[in-house]
Amino acid sequence: MTKTTSTTTGRTTARTPNTTPPTFDSYDEFWPYYVAMHSRAATRWVHLAGTLTGLALSAYGLARGRKRYALALPLIGYGTAWPAHWFIEKNNPATFGHPAWSLRGDRQMIATMLAGRDRELGETAAKWLAENR
Repeated sequence: MTKTTSTTTGRTTARTPNTTPPTFDSYDEFWPYYVAMHSRAATRWVHLAGTLTGLALSAYGLARGRKRYALALPLIGYGTAWPAHWFIEKNNPATFGHPAWSLRGDRQMIATMLAGRDRELGETAAKWLAENR
């Protein structure tokens, strides 16, 4: 089943739920969608835990001169985040359709959470989902 959605620029995009990501003209258009793909707090917290764990191991390894530890960030970060999408959100990671913007979204989402504004993310997700599903 295909659903048609309109973007803020008026361009219409057809997509199949959970399989074909919509297209966007800018990161600002993409951001609410990205947050909506992380609508459940548990998904966001798994992302945060995986990213911070991977970052800590990478930093530790690099400080010890073990360059292979740099792989901990993408392996642990994505290795925890992607299953959270499949098992908690029941969707595909936004990374599959928009890798560069998703990386930027990860950074922005985690910074927002670390600033104590996770509730704001939940509200952004709920608004996007109400308007687009």
